[in-house]
Parts: sequence; C-alpha cells; structure tokens
Amino acid sequence: MSVVTKIIINADNELRYPSIGELESLKNYFVTSEKRIIIASILRDKEKDIIKLASKAIFKIHPEYIAPGGNAEGARKRSLCLRDYGWYLRLVTYGILSGDKDVVEQVGLVGVKEMYNSLGVPILGMVDSIECLKNASLEFLSDDQSKLIIPYFDFIVQGMSI
Repeated sequence: MSVVTKIIINADNELRYPSIGELESLKNYFVTSEKRIIIASILRDKEKDIIKLASKAIFKIHPEYIAPGGNAEGARKRSLCLRDYGWYLRLVTYGILSGDKDVVEQVGLVGVKEMYNSLGVPILGMVDSIECLKNASLEFLSDDQSKLIIPYFDFIVQGMSI
C-alpha cells in the first residue's frame, strides 16, 4: 500500500480529514517522488550489473555455496539464486515507489524464512546476499539516492534475521 493510500484509508476509516501530520507526510513523499522514480529506473536499468557485482561478493563471502554440494553449485542452481536477487531488487523498487515498507513485508517477507528453510537455503546466506545486493546497488546511486533505498534493504535483512 502506498503512503497516499494508507493515509486516505486511515482517515476514511475514522471518518475524518487527514491530520496535519499525515498531510506533512504526504508533502514529504511528493517532494521525493521524482527521486524515487529515478532510483527505481536506475535499479531497473542496472539490474544485471548489480546482480553481477552482488553475486561475486556473496561467493567471496561464502565460497562453499558454489563448491561441489553447495546450494549454488552448477549453472542451474546458481541461476536460481540470481533469480532471487532480481526479485529482491524489484521488491526494493516497489517499496521506494510506494514510500512504504508494508509492500516489502507483504510481498517479500511473509513466510520467506519458512520457504528458505524448507528449501535448505541457509538464512544467514540470504541475509548476506541482501547485504551484497544493497552494496552493489549503492555503486550506481548518489549518496542522496542511497539514503532513500538503504532502509528498504535493511528492512528485508531485519525481517529475515528475526
């Protein structure tokens, strides 16, 4: 749900106009809207480069994943891991565009630990992967842009770590 939708629904549920604080939140969201769109475009356009950097980084941290018997052994398993990278990168853009972490939680975190545990994927490795994905993404963004996306990556890491 976007910040805008959330504020309108909350006000309507309480049969009131949006509060001064809610209107201020909307103002802040709209001020950063163009930045958010630019960031989402950069992440979309640089997806392959970001994934390439992130995958190199994770396999340096966890070389056992690509070793014989590892979770990312061979081209097929490795491509499945990289597919998840693309999915998490898209998830971050959804959060950036909506201005809200709820979409990240609803689409990407509900049941994620259970899913990875059932597949035999180490959660620590996924946390490290998201950190690598965040760091790789920051390579393509300015410091100002980075400040907007870091909380979404950190939210995913926190959600996986609990």
